[in-house]
Amino acid sequence: MSLQDQLLGHAADNDGIDEYDNQLPPWWLFLFFFTVVWGIGYGVDYHFISQRSQAASYDAEVLAAANKWPEQEVVASSGPATEQDLKAGKSVFDTNCVACHGANMEGGIGPSLVDAEWIHGGELADIVNVVTEGVPDKGMITWGPVLGPEKIGQVSAYVHDRAQRARD
Repeated sequence: MSLQDQLLGHAADNDGIDEYDNQLPPWWLFLFFFTVVWGIGYGVDYHFISQRSQAASYDAEVLAAANKWPEQEVVASSGPATEQDLKAGKSVFDTNCVACHGANMEGGIGPSLVDAEWIHGGELADIVNVVTEGVPDKGMITWGPVLGPEKIGQVSAYVHDRAQRARD
């Protein structure tokens, strides 16, 4: 036996498998130390020199999406709605909402919109939010992308006005 083939004597502890104390080959040591140095250099470059990170990539992607699809604010006045808005809102309601809420807003598949009980709130802002976001758990689709901000504001004003008149 040479120095290269020195037995460590652990065969009895390891089910009869002999273990040798050999030096690692130079090419293996070179690759090991090269990957350690490369990893340290890459980490320094990634975080400090190039200023790249997952958080920065995410923020850039969200910013690009916001620029491509800007969020449009729904216009629903806090004061009384104009007759033109109410007329346009009635048209939108008749086209999209009658099937579930009924022609007189008395309910059907969807809840009544002219009683005193409002599941998600009866204020104008609440109505705008429900129409925009929908209630998928209850079967109401998200109308925001379908109708757009202007029509959502009109139909919300119409529903709010009719609900107020029914309560008074």
